[in-house]
Amino acid sequence: MTPLPKNPTLPLPPPAALELSSRLQALIRGEIQAGGGWISCARYMELALYAPGLGYYSAGSHKFGAAGDFVTAPELSPLFGRTLARQLAELVAQDIPDIVELGAGSGALAAVLLAELAALKCLPQRYLILEVSADLRERQQSHLAATVPQLVDRVSWLDRLPDQLQAIVIGNEVLDALPVHRIRVDQGGVEEIGVIANNDDLAWACRPATAALQQAVAAHALPDDYETEISLAVPALISSLAQRLNRGALLFIDYGFPAHEFFHAQRNRGTLMCHYRHQSHADPFLWPGLQDITAHVDFSAVAHAGAGLDLLGYTGQAQFLINCGITDLLAAVPAADSARYAPLAAQAQQLLSPAEMGELFKVIALGRGITGPLLGFRRGDRAHTL
Repeated sequence: MTPLPKNPTLPLPPPAALELSSRLQALIRGEIQAGGGWISCARYMELALYAPGLGYYSAGSHKFGAAGDFVTAPELSPLFGRTLARQLAELVAQDIPDIVELGAGSGALAAVLLAELAALKCLPQRYLILEVSADLRERQQSHLAATVPQLVDRVSWLDRLPDQLQAIVIGNEVLDALPVHRIRVDQGGVEEIGVIANNDDLAWACRPATAALQQAVAAHALPDDYETEISLAVPALISSLAQRLNRGALLFIDYGFPAHEFFHAQRNRGTLMCHYRHQSHADPFLWPGLQDITAHVDFSAVAHAGAGLDLLGYTGQAQFLINCGITDLLAAVPAADSARYAPLAAQAQQLLSPAEMGELFKVIALGRGITGPLLGFRRGDRAHTL
């Protein structure tokens, strides 16, 4: 029987995709059985997103743009990358030799950044991409060869982070895709919400939380009947980068909040969300491997995980892009040239509007040995809210 979407507005995947999802579900069920009948939400996300050959980011489906499941800022408009390049140019000019992009998606951001940095005469010595998906790595290589062939000799792909970094590390919509644990607070106790195989379906089930999760929850005084996500992977990544960074900056752009907003009493069912064919819904068990699963970022945890680094700035995406000169780039196109200006203006509106990406997305920068204040945070810095 062909499974029907629980949300009737979602289009049914083609048979080949459903077969792939069925194979991934069998793998997940085997993992649940091996785990004594239960796995964490984090492990489920890891399998659903990254299982070799089957997970969402490793199985070859179209993810980005109109033909995919969501649109990221680099695919939305070249204005995003061109504006971000001005912040990177300021850092490259401080004798930071390399740029390291984590999870480069389609390669669209890398292509625009390299072209713009070349125009600004601030190219890094190397542009390094850490990509865990072999499929996406191939797409990135093809895209860069087609769009900036004169610059591909500066680009290399990494299998792992170097032990020592003197670099600008950037990640656009990377942290939200890292696996999270789900927890529930009730009657003063903390339970972890994990995944079980219930007949033909996958379902949520609770068990006592680990000491690490209880410690992470304890700092937030959460009320009873409260469910949320705790990311252990995001602080681990930031801490690992901080230990490796001899000199340079970490720059992350993602959707999320500082802790006092992330753990607000009214946000009592967390932020876990799925994306399929440009529609959002809350069922991570629908067609594993065929949809993205994300959670908002706790930016306070990001800041605290960067122990030993300077907090160089934190602000909304709109303020960051305005500080870096997006309006100047738009103004450089004559308004009378409506064929060029009108699409760019519409794209800028999506990037900047509080109702679109401008306020939902935040930008945070951490660094060591960097002279500030950085261009993107010279006005409207909200670091004090973390």
